[in-house]
Amino acid sequence: MPTPPRHRAALVRAAAQLFRRQGYGATGLNEILAASRAPRGSLYHYFPQGKVQIGVEVVEYAGQRVTATLTELAQTEASPADVLRRYARMVVGWLEDSRFRDGSPITTVLLELAPQEAGVTEVGRAAFAAWSRILRDGLVAGGVPPGRAERLAGLALSALEGALVRARVEQDGGPVVDALDQVADLFDSALADGRPDRHH
Repeated sequence: MPTPPRHRAALVRAAAQLFRRQGYGATGLNEILAASRAPRGSLYHYFPQGKVQIGVEVVEYAGQRVTATLTELAQTEASPADVLRRYARMVVGWLEDSRFRDGSPITTVLLELAPQEAGVTEVGRAAFAAWSRILRDGLVAGGVPPGRAERLAGLALSALEGALVRARVEQDGGPVVDALDQVADLFDSALADGRPDRHH
């Protein structure tokens, strides 16, 4: 009898939460199994390459969730600057709900496994590229030159990832809001510079 597909998703979700809270290296396969409530055989069925393969899946899963959220915000918010401001407050809400135990599963895994594990590095690079592209495209659509838009989008990602570490250490969402608000202000300035009426 084949293993139900739901076990694969349960294992990835459980691993994502554990990696986010305690890191990749500190999380054992038995912990992932216990948290997922999946049968032991399903882990080896779906992840024959072991824990590293789970790490790849977690980074891909987490990256896609962030991409989906940013895409939705880009469709509903007035500007990429507003996307950043709204996302910052969403992140703080998630941090507070977890009592600052949750961090970023993509960051914890990448810090421990990249660049030595090529699979993890590749999906991490793809996730960052997808997030950056959403912000960059919004800036370019507002008249910001592509090169400047690319650098600003990269700055936003760096600010977010660094602020998440500070927020957990300080148990305060302020660093996330402050960092992304400052980058959002830079977005606003770039968008204002890019408006055609500024050049007449």
